[in-house]
Amino acid sequence: MTSVYTFSPGDAPVLITLPHAGQSLPDGLSERMTETGRVLPDTDWYMEALYDFALGLGVGVLRANYSRYVVDLNRGADDAALYPGRPSTGLVPHLTFSGQPIYKDGQEPDHQEVVERTNLFWTPYHQKIEHELARLKDKWGWAILWDGHSIASTIPRLFEGILPDLNFGTNTGAACAPALAQALVAQARVFPHYTHVLDGRFKGGYTTRHYGKPEENIHAVQLELAQTTYLESEDSPWPLSSEKAGQLRYVLKQLLRCAVAYRP
Repeated sequence: MTSVYTFSPGDAPVLITLPHAGQSLPDGLSERMTETGRVLPDTDWYMEALYDFALGLGVGVLRANYSRYVVDLNRGADDAALYPGRPSTGLVPHLTFSGQPIYKDGQEPDHQEVVERTNLFWTPYHQKIEHELARLKDKWGWAILWDGHSIASTIPRLFEGILPDLNFGTNTGAACAPALAQALVAQARVFPHYTHVLDGRFKGGYTTRHYGKPEENIHAVQLELAQTTYLESEDSPWPLSSEKAGQLRYVLKQLLRCAVAYRP
C-alpha cells in the first residue's frame, strides 16, 4: 500500500500542506469508477513541482499521496458544508466539480466505507499536521500553515466567472494575523500580471479554518492557484507549461519568504 503522505521536514516556522496533489487509489477502487472519475480531473496538478523550492527556504512539506476522491483531506470528518448555499464537494465525493458521476451506478461508497477511509487516510494526515505545528510552535513560539491548492479557472457549478490567479484565504481574517495577510497581499501586488484576491470565493477549507488560531500564535493561509497560471491547458491530460510554471514558482517563493520572515 502506498503511504498516506510524504513528509519532508523543515526548520522554518512554516509548514506547507498539499492535500489534493495525490493521485493514488486503493486497490480495486478504479474498477468501480466511471471513465471520467478514473482520470481524477479535480486533482491539484504538479503542486510538489511548484513548491520544489520549499526545502531551500527551510520550509517543510506534507503532501498527500491519495486522490481527493478517496477522501478529501480539506473537509472535516463530519462532512460539514464549508460554503452554505453552494454545491458541496464532500468528504468522500460522488460527483466531480463539474457534476459528473465519479462512480458507476451502485458502486458508490456507503457510510461504513466512508468511516473506514476517514480512519485510514484522513486521520493520520491530520495527526501529522497537528504534530508538526506543535513542534514548530515549540521551537519558534509560533507556526504558520500554508495550505497549497489549485483549481480550474472556470467551474460554473462552483463559482461564477473567472477565478483570480492568486486566491488567498484566511477564513475572513479569523485564521491568521492581519499583518501576515496584508504582507502577503502587498507581495502579490508586486506582480501585477497576476490577479489576486483576499478571502474572495475561496476563504479556506477545513485545514485553514481548523488550524488557524492566531490568538494561540498558529496562523493558517490557503492559497488557491488558478490552473491557467501554470498549465498549457485545463483539459486532460493537463500539460504543464514550463515557462508559466517557472514564472509562478518565483512568485510563490517570494510569498513564502514573506511567511518565513513574519514575526508575531
